[in-house]
Amino acid sequence: MKIAKIFAQEVLDSRGNPTVECSVVLENDIKASAIVPSGASTGTYEAVELRDGDMDRYLGKGVLKAIENVNTKIAEVVVGMDVEDQREIDQAMIALDGSSDKSNLGANAILSVSMACVRAASLSQGIPMYEYVATLFGNSTDEYEMPVPMINVLNGGRHANGASDIQEYMFMPVGASNIEEAVRWGSECFHHLGNILKEMDFSTTVGDEGGYAPSLGSNEKPLELMVQAIKKANLKAGEDMCIGIDAAANEFFEEGKYELKADSMSLSSEELCSMYMEWVERYPLILIEDGFGEDDWDGFVLLEKRLGERIMNVGDDLYVTSIERLERGIKEEATNSILIKLNQIGSVTETIEVMKRASEVGMKCMVSHRSGETEDTFLADFVVGAGTGFIKTGSMSRSERVGKYNRLMRIERELG
Repeated sequence: MKIAKIFAQEVLDSRGNPTVECSVVLENDIKASAIVPSGASTGTYEAVELRDGDMDRYLGKGVLKAIENVNTKIAEVVVGMDVEDQREIDQAMIALDGSSDKSNLGANAILSVSMACVRAASLSQGIPMYEYVATLFGNSTDEYEMPVPMINVLNGGRHANGASDIQEYMFMPVGASNIEEAVRWGSECFHHLGNILKEMDFSTTVGDEGGYAPSLGSNEKPLELMVQAIKKANLKAGEDMCIGIDAAANEFFEEGKYELKADSMSLSSEELCSMYMEWVERYPLILIEDGFGEDDWDGFVLLEKRLGERIMNVGDDLYVTSIERLERGIKEEATNSILIKLNQIGSVTETIEVMKRASEVGMKCMVSHRSGETEDTFLADFVVGAGTGFIKTGSMSRSERVGKYNRLMRIERELG
């Protein structure tokens, strides 16, 4: 079915900052919309999110330029194309932009159209979006793999200033038999953790991604309290529930050293790796994301050599969902896993290409939200269709996070 019209508008993300919503209207009057999220802890090599820079509107964060690009330049190219030609639509926008980082049209402009086309195509075919996404990946639509959620329960770094240096501490309900049980376990552990913090007179206000954000005085203390919460939920640590961290180490890398202010420590890559190794010995820690800075390839390689058999060593800022950076990671054997963020690269097609390449070489793919999220549940359908087995979509609070968990449970019930 051909695209009859596309139009974008300015809406707000979970931080109250502007972002782009695109609506696609087909010739048969089917209409679908999608909203693009925005990151705070962003990698240097990410595609460019176009902002207006007009300090009289939204402190310079307006997206009217990106919206104008959708409504004029992109519309001229995309209107009239078949909505099911996802690759052709995305390639046409990339060619129109002409830059290496989507800085001319804006990755937020391009991605909004790309995502809305996926949703419109699924409606046109009369099938759920996760089923349509599965066809884009070439996956079977007879059975689906529900993801293990990576539930961010303690926020630090750029997501909660003054808490820990480590940006995220996550519960991973690896022993749950289905997504409904995984969500329940995550919720119970989250609330037990909150009660533990209250008993210790710590704050239970939450950060950008819905996790608690207390200043616990060290980067290790959160791991200890999370194990206590798992036990209070009558779950087995390391069997039912494990732990993951997103160090976002680029944020505390300064002049060749990793500055852990919460611990008053300044560490080399090797010393930081040794610290992670100690944590893996002491806690049911099975995932370390961005354990080193985005250009510290040697650090990632070292961690992979020492812990790659035991944990998921995940690159996020290291790869920024870029095929070129992924190829380097494969060559250097830097990690065994990759974090996937649609807005890091800026189109659905390119995202799928990166995920397929990673899967070819046996790397695990974790599909992730952003800290500036929206009410759009696109991510939940996308990860089910992709069948990658992991989703990172925040804590058990704040509706822009919980909405994705609710959608996953609805999908599971729909699938029976």
